[in-house]
Amino acid sequence: MNNELQKNAKVFKALCDPNRLAILELLRGGEKCACVLLEQLDLKQSGLSYHMKILCESGIVASRQDGKWTYYHLSLDGRDKAVELLKQLTTP
Repeated sequence: MNNELQKNAKVFKALCDPNRLAILELLRGGEKCACVLLEQLDLKQSGLSYHMKILCESGIVASRQDGKWTYYHLSLDGRDKAVELLKQLTTP
């Protein structure tokens, strides 16, 4: 499988899980610390880390470190690329 297809598949993988959709919904309200996400989701630290890795690899979510905490936010560029990808794949 070529590199572009693998990259595109990561976008759809990010969107095909209820936990990741819940995380995206929370991030719609603005940047959140991982600790805040943990309080609002029924996940353990390892589960949140797994889902955040997939969301960040897709480009839809970006992160930043501040001391020992990681903060996550929606990436507008990643969102635009995901929308454009869906358009490309569904346009005859």
